[in-house]
Amino acid sequence: MAKPIPKIGSRKNGRIGSRKHARKIPKGVIHVQANFNNTMVIVTDVRGQVISWSSAGTCGFKGTRRGTPFAAQTAAGNIIRTIANQGMQRAEVMIKGPGLGKDTVLRTIRRSGILLNFIRDVTPMPHNGCRSPKK
Repeated sequence: MAKPIPKIGSRKNGRIGSRKHARKIPKGVIHVQANFNNTMVIVTDVRGQVISWSSAGTCGFKGTRRGTPFAAQTAAGNIIRTIANQGMQRAEVMIKGPGLGKDTVLRTIRRSGILLNFIRDVTPMPHNGCRSPKK
């Protein structure tokens, strides 16, 4: 009985996109999604490809503590450490959502030494909203 031939892109034979050293990315976009239950920080390059991400849940916070500003600060600190090692100096920040961690994440990014081109709030706002219920 012959051994099955492993697929080239299968998970058993290592990561698909692994590199010996990290890419050098001088400029990127930091997306912050802050809702009441969690805060996610995602870093992409200027073309939109995800470089790294972190959230309050992946930092070890559980339950209602994920929505706190301290959890958001921890997630932002993790992501800044990662992108600083990859050589990012300039960034644009897109903030979305009504959560408590928005201001804390922005403060953490400003203190890190990364130059910010602009900060934009991209929270979706309804123009007219849903149809109101029949009375």
